[in-house]
Amino acid sequence: MKKRSLEDLIRITLLLILILLPSFYVLPPGVAVAQPIVLGVPISRGYPDGVDAERGITLAVEEINAKGGVNVAGRMRRLHLEIMDTRDLEPGVPVAEALLAVERLIIEKGANFIVGGPIRSEAALAAMDVLSKHKTVSILSAGVLSPAYQKRIADNYDKYKYCFRTTGNVVPMIEGAIGTFESIRARKGFDKAFIMVQDVAHARAAGKALKEGLEKKGWKIIGYEVYPTGTTDFSIGLSKAKDGMAQYLIPWFDMPEVSILMKQWYDMKVPALPIGYIQALKDEGTWKATDGKVAYSIVLYAKAGSVATKAIPMSESFVSAHKKKYGVEPRSEWASTSYTAVYILKDAIERAKGLDPDRIIPALEKTDMMGTYGRVKFDPKDHQIIEDSDPQKTAVEMWTQWIDGKRMVVFPDKIATGSLALPPWMK
Repeated sequence: MKKRSLEDLIRITLLLILILLPSFYVLPPGVAVAQPIVLGVPISRGYPDGVDAERGITLAVEEINAKGGVNVAGRMRRLHLEIMDTRDLEPGVPVAEALLAVERLIIEKGANFIVGGPIRSEAALAAMDVLSKHKTVSILSAGVLSPAYQKRIADNYDKYKYCFRTTGNVVPMIEGAIGTFESIRARKGFDKAFIMVQDVAHARAAGKALKEGLEKKGWKIIGYEVYPTGTTDFSIGLSKAKDGMAQYLIPWFDMPEVSILMKQWYDMKVPALPIGYIQALKDEGTWKATDGKVAYSIVLYAKAGSVATKAIPMSESFVSAHKKKYGVEPRSEWASTSYTAVYILKDAIERAKGLDPDRIIPALEKTDMMGTYGRVKFDPKDHQIIEDSDPQKTAVEMWTQWIDGKRMVVFPDKIATGSLALPPWMK
C-alpha cells in the first residue's frame, strides 16, 4: 500500500513539473517550443585560448536559453551545446584529430552549426573541406589569423560559402599596429624600435611585416631578435635595446615565458615602451604573478570586448556576466569573439526563419548588428568580418595597458578608457 502511494506521489509530482515548467519564462504570443538547435564546438580544451572560447560560447548559450531560446519562424528552440576536444593546439597532435572531431560533431552529435574552432590555422583550413562536404555552416571565432582562410572562400565561393570568420587576419592586424605606432609617434615623437619575436611562423611573419612597414614610414629599427619557444633569458636583447636607445620594445610572443621578458625589462629599467602581441600578459592574474612588473606594458588584442569600454555597451555587459559566472574577467579576445558568434548566429536564424544553409548563408552575409567588439558585418565575398578603428562602423582591435593592476584600454582612441602612460624611467 505504501509502495503504491509513493508511486502515485511521484507521478503527481512529475505532472506538476510538466504543467508548471512553461511558467518559468514567458513566450511571445503564438510561439511554440520545438526541438533544440545543436551547436557543435570543436575546441582545444586543454589550452587557455580554447578555454576562453568555450566560456564565451557557453555564457551566450545560457543567456539565450534563459530567455526562451531562438525564435525560428514562430517556434522557440533552445540551443544545445556539443563540445569536443580537438587538441589542435597541443604539440605533435596531427590535424586529422581535429578533423575527426568536426566530423563526429556533425554526424554523431547532429550539429546544425559549428562555432568556435578549430583554433590552429592548419586544422581550420583543413576543416573547411569537411564543412563543405556536409554543407554545415560554421562561424570560426578563435585563433586562425591566416589570410589563406578568407582567400579560399573568395577564390571558390560555391564550395566554401559555409565558412565565416570573426577572428580577423594578420594583415589588417599589422596595418592597425603600424597605425597605432604612428599615432604614438605623433604624440611622443618616438621613432626607434627594437623588435623581439618568438621563433614560430606567425610571430616571424608579423615581425618581418612590422619591420618593413615601420621602415617605410621612416622608423629606425635598432634590432631584430628571434627567440626559440621556451627561452627564459632575454637580457642580452634588452641590453642591445637599451644601448641602442630604442624607444619602443615590440615583442610578438604567445609562449608563457614572455612574462620573464617583462620582469627583466622592468628590473633593467630599459627606457623603451613595451608594446606588442603578448598573449601571456592578457590574464588578469598577470599583475600578481609578475609582482606588478608588467606595469606600463601595452598588449594587442585582435578584437576588443574582453576589457569593458563604455564605447561598446555589449562589452560592459559581457565582462560583467563573465566575471559573475566564472569569477574572473575574460582573458583573451577569443572569449569576446566566441560569445558574440552565438548572438550573430541567433540573429541570422531569426531573420532567415529557418536552419537551412541556403537561408542562413544569405542572412549571415547581411548581418548588421552590434557585438562586444563593435559593429558586426561580413564581407559577402569572403565572409571575413569587416574591421577598422570606429566601433560604430566596424569591428575594432584593442590595445590595453597595465596600470595599477588593471588593464586599461588606450587604443584605438574611440574606445579608450584612459591615456597612454610612460614608465618613470622614460620621462
